[in-house]
Amino acid sequence: MFTPVILAGGSGSRLWPLSRQAFPKQFLDLGSEAQGSMFQRTLSRLDGLEHAAPLVVSNEQHRFLVAEQLRLAKRQCRRIILEPISRNTAPAIALAALEALHDGGDPLLLVLAADHYIPDTAAFQAAVQAAEHYAASGSLVTFGITPTRPETGFGYIQCGGVLGEAGRGIVAFKEKPSSTVAQQYLATGDYLWNSGMFMFRASVYLNELERLRPEMIKACRQALQDGQDDSYFLHVAVEAFALCDDESVDYAVMEHTGAGVVVPLDAGWNDLGSWAAIWDVNVRDPEGNSHQGDVMSVESSNNLVHAHHRLVTTVGVDDLVVVETKDAVLVARRDKSQQVKEIVRRLQAEQRDEFVNHTLVSRPWGHYDTVDKGDRYQVKRITVLPGECLSLQLHYHRAEHWIVVSGTAKVICGDRETILSENQSTYIPLGIKHSLSNPGKVPLELIEVQSGAYLGEDDIVRFEDRYGRARS
Repeated sequence: MFTPVILAGGSGSRLWPLSRQAFPKQFLDLGSEAQGSMFQRTLSRLDGLEHAAPLVVSNEQHRFLVAEQLRLAKRQCRRIILEPISRNTAPAIALAALEALHDGGDPLLLVLAADHYIPDTAAFQAAVQAAEHYAASGSLVTFGITPTRPETGFGYIQCGGVLGEAGRGIVAFKEKPSSTVAQQYLATGDYLWNSGMFMFRASVYLNELERLRPEMIKACRQALQDGQDDSYFLHVAVEAFALCDDESVDYAVMEHTGAGVVVPLDAGWNDLGSWAAIWDVNVRDPEGNSHQGDVMSVESSNNLVHAHHRLVTTVGVDDLVVVETKDAVLVARRDKSQQVKEIVRRLQAEQRDEFVNHTLVSRPWGHYDTVDKGDRYQVKRITVLPGECLSLQLHYHRAEHWIVVSGTAKVICGDRETILSENQSTYIPLGIKHSLSNPGKVPLELIEVQSGAYLGEDDIVRFEDRYGRARS
């Protein structure tokens, strides 16, 4: 029996424009035969293994996405631990280990990234079962991927002697190598790709962290003690957590421990860290093309083309990545797709919304899609799930018109309460407290027309909110 720890705080910037800051790759359906998001498939990969309810470590911004993913997957979760800022995997795992010890006992923890592609579930589960033996005996186990090519985009683990039936000792962790060095690694047979997956007893990890990074574990303990617990989300205190160094578990612990063991894993693993990696794992046509959506190709080969909102065509081009979304289009050479992160850095530096959001934005009550916008107006299509409610709020800089397309809306505007049905509308003046809810059994669809001098999402003053959101 072990407790899964799902790390779901990544940004997935190299898969822009599909992956955005507010909706990163772990929540996307990726791969030709995707059945649920990467996060959901990480959970389903555990089916058939004896394990406790998982702990999920994510960030404040994605808390409702995680909760919705768990609901869609019909999975129970022991706790969602929310980091206020990103501090890499060593502190994130420390938070999970401290929480795992909170109710007594000392469970084995299986630490998994939420965004890995592992098609061979049977091989994955066999490796996990092999790792349990070593972890139960006090080892810090990492999973090393059997390499299939001289890859320069992954770190490597240099293996030592054989330990028992499945494990090997660890000589060293190696940074991403040059092509020549990667070929040498592959030729020796003593190197595995570093997967970033681990298994160990909670107390063993914390004891090693105490020895190697005492200030980090001190900060994590304080951050949990000063945090807020609302029985489902555990909100970590930002002041204490910010004192943690930004370090991976490899750098902080695994490279320095004498208790490390690596278990080889040959299960088709891929971290899907670029569009080229997506092309690698996808089903391709006889010309080597991987298409998704409405795509037509003429004399084109070895391309990855994603069309999400319109027809995309290619003529006489090879080895490209073309990804079309409603508000952005990426065109890149497939062998340069790692450099998409440079575009993302520029978008972030220029504070462009394409860095953060899709036009379709998820909220705990449903979602909205931006249909059109100009200097003093914005049009959205809003979907409110049955029984859900937007916060009681007001805006200082905009007024709103709501037109119901389908379903039933309960509207509070000032001291007046109104029930609206299909084709009915209402006006929300600037500066008036208002809220919207769906009292019906089917989703509420409405069109919102905003007008005013400033239409940013930060012009919201919340007075009551069932989801615990502050002014934003």
